[in-house]
Amino acid sequence: MAIRKLAWRWRAACAMIVFIAAWAIYSMARPADEVVLTIGEPYEQVRRQSRSTLPPAEPNTTWGGFVIRPARLRFSDPRYSFVTPAAKFLTVSYDEHGNVGSVTLSPQVETLPLDDTMAILTDLQNQLRRGGWRLIRATENPAMTDTPAMRAEIRSRADPITYWLADDKYQIILDVRRFIHENRPNDERYLITLQLSGPPWIEDYPGG
Repeated sequence: MAIRKLAWRWRAACAMIVFIAAWAIYSMARPADEVVLTIGEPYEQVRRQSRSTLPPAEPNTTWGGFVIRPARLRFSDPRYSFVTPAAKFLTVSYDEHGNVGSVTLSPQVETLPLDDTMAILTDLQNQLRRGGWRLIRATENPAMTDTPAMRAEIRSRADPITYWLADDKYQIILDVRRFIHENRPNDERYLITLQLSGPPWIEDYPGG
């Protein structure tokens, strides 16, 4: 009896190991989730063309869908396209007609060290420039470049923010914040937020 019980436990343990190994292989081989959209297109069309966990739209209401598994955003406008890293927080809002009005995301799956944060900020802003987006209000809100002065500003919890326009079609607000854990005051962690919408309601200042 004891031998049969040990054999059963051994088979169960082997089955669990095989399952874990198979799941790990599947997870590595499985393409990353991706939300593909432009502002103004039908939300349900976004769900069909994306590989994501966005839920169905609520009919006849203004609302938004959240991903429950990290997904990158691929903004698919023919001219102003860009791609973000995977985001644990990503929401797509839509109007009463079911059309996409805005996207808000933090392009990361956890709060990040400053080096990783600066790498993401630099890449996103470079993509925007290459795609024809224009930085506005640059005198008071310059681009977030990887310099000692900008790093010091971010570390000081000044919460720098930048504003970008794509002609009269879209706008982006990009900002970064520092988080300090009460039990780990020296542990620097940062969160980026990107808000995409259109058409623009933010105006440039005279002289930039």
